[in-house]
Amino acid sequence: MSVRSKRYESESEQVSKEPVALAEAVEKVKSFKSVKFDQTVECVLNLGIDTKQADQMVRGSISLPHGIGKQKKVIAFCEDSDIEAAKNAGAIEAGCDDLVKKVSDGWMDFDVAIASSKVMGRVGKLGRVLGPQGKMPSPKNGTVTSDVVTAVAEFAAGKVEFRGDTGGNVHVVVGKQSFDAEKLIDNIEAFVSHIKKIKPATAKGTYIKKMCISATMSPGVIVSV
Repeated sequence: MSVRSKRYESESEQVSKEPVALAEAVEKVKSFKSVKFDQTVECVLNLGIDTKQADQMVRGSISLPHGIGKQKKVIAFCEDSDIEAAKNAGAIEAGCDDLVKKVSDGWMDFDVAIASSKVMGRVGKLGRVLGPQGKMPSPKNGTVTSDVVTAVAEFAAGKVEFRGDTGGNVHVVVGKQSFDAEKLIDNIEAFVSHIKKIKPATAKGTYIKKMCISATMSPGVIVSV
């Protein structure tokens, strides 16, 4: 049986058990400031999709209007001619064979791996290493691309990836608790709008069934959808 802290229990008592408007939910999450760091704010959508069907998988990436308040460590698997440009765009490491070996040997000090379409054949061997970490480059989330430099710049600036889990939930970071309420609202609305645009054609019934936002150590607040 899990035991919640007194702080968490106290904050939970302040949360409505019924869905509230997005603006109210954001203000409530911003009000939970009993911990001494700038908490990350996350949005979770429960979708009406059948996760056992490959054509109903919801995944991708999005650049939010106001970023997420964090720089990401990005590496780029690319041709030699793109190494300098990729590093100038924000990659902490760039290259191909040497970088593949470094990662294969166990180096994992990065958040996102970008790969040029031209070298993906040589990067493919890292699937067993990067796959379980959720860091394997993929065309579906924009991390395999013909424009490595632009992708590096976007992800380094905070472009976020998302992927539905087995319960049909999609999680994404939408900013920091210190963000102005308007910026958090803009980011959340942009994310929800994007999820609506990529609704699988075969999904039936209610698509967005439930929406919740929370901070790192706060209770979730249910948002009207």
